[in-house]
Amino acid sequence: MNVIFTKFKDVLFSVLPITVIVLILNFTIIPMETTMVIRFLIGSLFVTVGLTIFLMGVDIGITPLGSLTGSSLAKTNKLWIVLIGGLILGFFISIAEPGLLVLADQVDTVTGGKISGMSILVLVSIGLGIMLALGFLRVFFNIALNKVLIIVYLLILVLSMFTSPEFIAIAFDASGATTGVLAVPFILALAVGISKLKKDSGASEEDSFGLIAISSTGAIIGVMFLNIFTKTEEFKDIPGLGSGFADNGSIFQPFISISMDYLKESFMAILPLAVILLVMQVLLFKLKRKQLRKMFTGIIFTFVGLFIFLLGVNAGFMDVGTKLGNDLALKDNKAYIIIIGFVLGVVTILAEPAVHVLTLQIEDVTSGYVKRKAVLGSLAIGVGIAISLSVIRILIPALQLWHYLLPGFAICLLLTFITSKLFVGIAFDAGGVATGPVTATFILAFITGAANAFEGADVMIEGFGMIAMVAMLPIITLQILGLIFKMKTKRKVVEIDE
Repeated sequence: MNVIFTKFKDVLFSVLPITVIVLILNFTIIPMETTMVIRFLIGSLFVTVGLTIFLMGVDIGITPLGSLTGSSLAKTNKLWIVLIGGLILGFFISIAEPGLLVLADQVDTVTGGKISGMSILVLVSIGLGIMLALGFLRVFFNIALNKVLIIVYLLILVLSMFTSPEFIAIAFDASGATTGVLAVPFILALAVGISKLKKDSGASEEDSFGLIAISSTGAIIGVMFLNIFTKTEEFKDIPGLGSGFADNGSIFQPFISISMDYLKESFMAILPLAVILLVMQVLLFKLKRKQLRKMFTGIIFTFVGLFIFLLGVNAGFMDVGTKLGNDLALKDNKAYIIIIGFVLGVVTILAEPAVHVLTLQIEDVTSGYVKRKAVLGSLAIGVGIAISLSVIRILIPALQLWHYLLPGFAICLLLTFITSKLFVGIAFDAGGVATGPVTATFILAFITGAANAFEGADVMIEGFGMIAMVAMLPIITLQILGLIFKMKTKRKVVEIDE
């Protein structure tokens, strides 16, 4: 019971700041219809309850599945089995990620179905599976993380030259959205198991981080390949982004009307994980009946939680995000939307459940050397700046996403040569973790709403790319934190020598 309460409290503090900000704005500068506010509050409750049940399921079923799978694959001592396992696991974990499901639905909605949500889900998940397998190779052959990342991002740079602006924004957003509350604990658990493949166990601390960073690049490459099969001319006549329920006077009808669709979507997303557990049980695990039943219970919790979460997000939560972004973008004083964007970024990241998972592991792995508060503070500043910069990109249409990403990732990669290897892995993993369920839902809706309303902005170009910024800025701020720790350590050594 204490565990459930702790999870509920963590998620509540994740959603509550957004809820409070919305209510303050409703009673001050952005008044909204009463039915919309009530649906938002119901949606917030659904998101809170859904995420609580979902995270309980992840702890009981998904994380143990990742840990057991990683260890079992490593014990086979056969690289080809490990690589195939990584490919399959990466695909099915990605396709069930709540943040990616929401992003795929949003892309489908914004493009009027011309980019289907299913195509985003499949290609992103294939990309993540391939890169997860390559991440295993890096561990096995003891290849430095910064070298792998430089090669991968150079490939992405080359591909971006042949990719339309619309798809570049979606590609980098997909990279952040796919590493959320489901993928992060699973991949981190896999990383610990796979690090046992190495003969020199001394480097296992560094190998516990970096796998998320490599895996998430597969999402970018997957969407860029999707661009090859899609004609961007089709997006020129897309109608403006509207709210599906804004004009509907009913409070509960929106929840009822979409319930069956998201019940099916949740079931299809989680079913493969149950199949993987069954297959692994027969081939490798050989768990006792009690342990197997517990893990299946966890998978059922994950399914129920995902359904409630998606229902709350799509029937009440994101609608208000779109409304706020839309109305703030139309105000004469643009400082409002920039400042509110920064505040939303800070409060979101400080309460993101996946961030707490990572920061606890960082403190544990480094034996308290790297404090959680230092990491959280660096992340909050990075994410707040990222949201503000995304808003500025909407207000100045000449400012393109690559104007941010190219120098940003160049700085990220340059810092890998002067920051400790441990901090490099932590920073790139944190970049993916920062883009959790609240960022991929409410703040994504906030940005697309603003892009849709502001004259001169294109919702297909400026409306996406925010998640990419949220994933990038923490990489820079955390590597700078690593440099500070490095300088402090050197100073202590000098003092001891004296």
